[in-house]
Amino acid sequence: MNSRLKTTIAPLFVLLGAMLWGTTGTAQAFAPNLANPLTIGAARITIGAFTLLSICLYRGTLKIDKSWPKLATLVSAISVAAYQPFFFSAVSKTGVAVGTVVAIGSSPIIAGFLSFVVRKEKLGKKWYLATSLSIIGILLLFNPSSIENVDSLGILLALGAGLSYAVFATASKQLLDKHPTEVVLAIVFSISAIILAPLFLIYDAAWLFELKGILVALHLGVFATALAYFLFSSGLKALPVATAVTLTLAEPLTATFLGIFLVGETLTFTSLIGVSLLFMGLVILSVSKRMFRKKERGEQQTSCRTP
Repeated sequence: MNSRLKTTIAPLFVLLGAMLWGTTGTAQAFAPNLANPLTIGAARITIGAFTLLSICLYRGTLKIDKSWPKLATLVSAISVAAYQPFFFSAVSKTGVAVGTVVAIGSSPIIAGFLSFVVRKEKLGKKWYLATSLSIIGILLLFNPSSIENVDSLGILLALGAGLSYAVFATASKQLLDKHPTEVVLAIVFSISAIILAPLFLIYDAAWLFELKGILVALHLGVFATALAYFLFSSGLKALPVATAVTLTLAEPLTATFLGIFLVGETLTFTSLIGVSLLFMGLVILSVSKRMFRKKERGEQQTSCRTP
């Protein structure tokens, strides 16, 4: 992988994947009224797995040998499956604001710690600064004064969602280091879909047979899952785990703008500050390192400036 892909395209892939994730909430808003959040999550993973498996079979890349890391695969699959009930249960107990902030805001911190402990990756001052700005920005996107009763169990469940996401990012990177992206995702999501399959028996899934339900499920599975995770994982191959996970904070940024233009929501002054801080964090991670390297090369070479 050349340096340009590592410094430019990889962060862009992660950002695009996160933006597709950011459409999830808006898509769910168009789901039939009887749709259960848990079955929505299960349908999303199932359709995503089927899409990725189809791509692998078409390209003939679905090959598993004895060297395939079984433990990392199992950990990744369990993490993807666990995120669904953790997150949706947290939202049902604490509300969308608190549940989302705790889940997404905690994941880069946990991922940074895991990448340091498991993969011995150096975090660096830029990661600390960008992560701090991004997390503060997400917190400011919501008005804390409007939150009266915070369920402690819901907070723990949201932290479980953040942990699940961080574990997936860390464990899947071990797989992505040696195997094609679409193969890794197809196998991991297929196992996750099997784990979540009982949810269709426990909860009513009749909404999947309605036209609106089918369209929502297809968007969530094909675009907000298969394509989004493919982009994210492709970028993850060339980025430290902590950086990739922090870049995915573009997800709530996307959701915020979709809420403004599609749902008609308005942002307070505090929310605008939060969006600005979040954007600053993303810029620091995706741009400043490349600019720093250009400046460094320019100082070392007295010839013409790098284009």
